[in-house]
Amino acid sequence: IPGSVEQFATSRAELPFSLYANFFKRSVDVLLVLLASPMILLVVGTLYAVVRSDGGAGFFGQRRVGRYGKEFLCWKIRTMQPNAAEMLKQHLAENPEAAKEWEENRKLADDPRITKIAKILRKTSLDEFPQFWNVLKGEMSIVGPRPVPADELRKYGDKDVFYKAVRPGITGLWQVSGRNDISYEERVSLDQTYTKSVGFFSDMMIILKTVDAMLKRTGG
Repeated sequence: IPGSVEQFATSRAELPFSLYANFFKRSVDVLLVLLASPMILLVVGTLYAVVRSDGGAGFFGQRRVGRYGKEFLCWKIRTMQPNAAEMLKQHLAENPEAAKEWEENRKLADDPRITKIAKILRKTSLDEFPQFWNVLKGEMSIVGPRPVPADELRKYGDKDVFYKAVRPGITGLWQVSGRNDISYEERVSLDQTYTKSVGFFSDMMIILKTVDAMLKRTGG
């Protein structure tokens, strides 16, 4: 993965120029986070205390690929058991169908690693609220492609340039387009579509649709 703006510049030469994406999107992100900060702090603080009650960590950080291919630590409320890595390895080894599902989608419909409160957190996407910190740090945007780890980005092939052209988002076009019902190839296509047409009004529409999905608990 390219690690510098200079290396990346030549590969994104064909991407469309957007005044909003290059100059104003970052300011809109910071303004929205600051306006919502009282609610964000209340939600994160409450969930942190609840999740910590089982003796594990309250937050979970994982390295993800950001803009220009630079990696960063992406934060979430922990929704998996403390020994999740070992549990996943054993589960995939014992269940070929689950291993195939993981290889294709990087998700499991029946995931043995999740905690008791995880289903509620994931359905409402509340576990992703700590990522507003990533937004303030400039590592993420409120709207953008879903952040992925380096090994998963390889699934994008030569379309990874569209992923790395913008900051990854807390929500995005994939999340409001039926994310549980589309293939990974369609997800990549949605990220490409988003990058080609980044705009203020489309971002606001995605945010409104995300709030609606959270209230209806259609995440996962």
